[in-house]
Amino acid sequence: MNKPSGNMSGNLRSIYAMMIAVFMFSLMDTAMKLLAEDVPAMQVAALRSLSSLPLVCAYVAWRGGFRSMLRVRWSLQVLRAVVGIAMLALFAYGLKNLSLAEAYSIFFIAPALITALSVCVLKEKVNVARWIAIAVGLAGVLVVLRPEGGGFLTLGGLAILGSAVCYAISAIGARVLARSDSSEQIMFWLMLMMAIGATVLAAPGWVAVDAVHIPLLLGLAVSGFFGQLAITEAFSHGEASVVAPFEYSALAWGVAIDWLLWQTLPDEYTLAGAAIIIGSGIYLIRHEKVHAEAEHP
Repeated sequence: MNKPSGNMSGNLRSIYAMMIAVFMFSLMDTAMKLLAEDVPAMQVAALRSLSSLPLVCAYVAWRGGFRSMLRVRWSLQVLRAVVGIAMLALFAYGLKNLSLAEAYSIFFIAPALITALSVCVLKEKVNVARWIAIAVGLAGVLVVLRPEGGGFLTLGGLAILGSAVCYAISAIGARVLARSDSSEQIMFWLMLMMAIGATVLAAPGWVAVDAVHIPLLLGLAVSGFFGQLAITEAFSHGEASVVAPFEYSALAWGVAIDWLLWQTLPDEYTLAGAAIIIGSGIYLIRHEKVHAEAEHP
């Protein structure tokens, strides 16, 4: 009787965690986009971290994580906090000028960056089937961006691209940190350092928060907390090159939210690209599920 592979089971578990994270972050991004209409991008990054910090602290206390909170890899923790602040601020800035679907389309460069980094830094092996599925998904992203690339080289588009680079670095950092630090340590220090750093940077141009923003802040707190919990779980137990492509499912949420809140619908390029991207994602999850089931007697 064959024992199930921990690697395959971990990948499947991480894929489900990523799907939950994507949904939560879609809600969070909606709140960020609405806030970015009234407050500076760096303040949005600060509010995102500050709003989720109490929930993160409560979770860590419940898990008994504070007993060993100081025994972490500080260099990587600080690196992830720095790139995390840049990622949130750049993304918030890009959302001022782009729809969620457009922003997600550009951000989908991140899985390709993560795959490249996972091969170079983590020495992960990516089989041919995964490379083909990832390549198909990236081809779909190019379709969404338009064949001529129009709209890509705008300030908003470049900000989202920079955010994607920061995200890829952070994702690889989380994978490396998971070898020595617990999920509670990773979550707590990331959120605390981002809250402090972004608040200090945003302080000179801080805009007063009105009562109308309170529901948005509550939405940020809940969606950001559960999204961070799920994505930490995803990258802590699965191969980054397998988990990352499931970010593509965010495009479907982005299109739906754009239509519900701003009455904007994607054009034919976005629809065609979305079909390609989602198709590649479905293939990947089926590929992992079949292998995981085959290893169980």
